[in-house]
Amino acid sequence: MPPLRLHVNGRVVDLAVDGATPLLTVLRNDCGLNGPKYGCGLGECGACTVLVDGVAARSCAMPVAGVAGRELTTLEGLAREGVLHPVQQAFIDTQAAQCGYCLNGMVMTTVALLRREPRPSDAQVRASLSHNLCRCGTHLEILAAVQRAAQLLADAPAPAGP
Repeated sequence: MPPLRLHVNGRVVDLAVDGATPLLTVLRNDCGLNGPKYGCGLGECGACTVLVDGVAARSCAMPVAGVAGRELTTLEGLAREGVLHPVQQAFIDTQAAQCGYCLNGMVMTTVALLRREPRPSDAQVRASLSHNLCRCGTHLEILAAVQRAAQLLADAPAPAGP
């Protein structure tokens, strides 16, 4: 079996795994990344959400061969140089976590949303997060976190470069 080359959180990882293995299994077991969680195993709850080329995707229902060579970002890959991503910081600021199991999916889905819609309406936020399940009831705090993250991102200095 030839190795699969993954681009995970800015680094290249070559792995000898069966291409049909779910991406979530590879991320957790072979890459040692615990941000994405196993929830339902069917791509329904969102706990396993990662970014694939910047788009939110359910890693439990995605064969690893389908993402070979694409840019993968997990919760662990959001922070830069020890500074949390604004979405992570906003979830802390608004105390949007209770048990934390859904948090990975909520954060990753929010990052993808704010990349495509920097100033989302409440309706857009609700629609974007509607397929991420939370049983603890922190829905209002999560909605506040998304709006706080949008503000933090808007206030952030523009990155240097071309």
